Amino acid sequence: MPPISIMKSKKDKLFTVIFLSPWIISFLVFSLYPFLFSLYLSFTRYSPIRHKPPRFIGLYNYIKLFTRDRVFDIALKNTILFVIITVPITTIIALTIANILKSNLNIRGKQIFQSGYFMPVVTSIVVIATIFSYLYSPVGYLTAFAKFLGLTIRHGRGILAEPNYAFPAIMVMDIWASFGYYTILFLAGLESIDKNVYEAAEIDGARGFKLFRYITLPLLSPMLFFVLVINTIRSFQIFTEIFVMTGGGPLRRTTTLVYYLYEMGFHKMKMGYAASISYILFAIILLFTIIQKKLIQRG
Repeated sequence: MPPISIMKSKKDKLFTVIFLSPWIISFLVFSLYPFLFSLYLSFTRYSPIRHKPPRFIGLYNYIKLFTRDRVFDIALKNTILFVIITVPITTIIALTIANILKSNLNIRGKQIFQSGYFMPVVTSIVVIATIFSYLYSPVGYLTAFAKFLGLTIRHGRGILAEPNYAFPAIMVMDIWASFGYYTILFLAGLESIDKNVYEAAEIDGARGFKLFRYITLPLLSPMLFFVLVINTIRSFQIFTEIFVMTGGGPLRRTTTLVYYLYEMGFHKMKMGYAASISYILFAIILLFTIIQKKLIQRG
């Protein structure tokens, strides 16, 4: 008869597997299998409306994307431009506001402001995009303000109908709608920094920006890396704003990778081609994450 300790160990392992089995099954069925199947589809030509099995074509989808697909080139450039512009601006605004709220400044209406900047975070992005669509319409307040600033907007057209202004307008909306969430994260990171570190630095003569540069920023680097990663991933996956506000137009100026993926997969029913776009996006996000990690490690 085996020792009691071994029997208890086996029993504990059995109970562990039993309790974890719902999660394991759901992960295999709803995560791992779709991931592997979509990877296989990216090497095939497949349309569900033809009622034919996927036909393996090797790297043809990937080669076509980079050599013959002009719309993919536009979508890739638009997506990278969106990330390069919105991620730094959102991060800087969030970090600045978090430092202001963390300070002991006596700001009138501080509590109202704290509630206000977080309000867009808990509001559906579809609702926000719809509201901004009206604000950017020919009779919208933001269109009128843009005309007041001297921007050339054709008669009877709103900002979203102008090829030169549509994408920047969506960027502005996205920054406004998302910086509140990252502000909360930065506030949590700032609260975790020991006050004694600041007191020691002030005794040594550190003030103002030097205190932020040599104390706050290094100690906040784990949270900064986390914010940059999730902000980059979210920005690369921008879809709802484009879907609701412009539909990829005008003149493809607002077409992004995820929207183009949706268009190829669910409009033209080219599932294999859409899958190849998704894995190119996955590779790009992975590359950007590695670069960000290296930059944070180097200070």
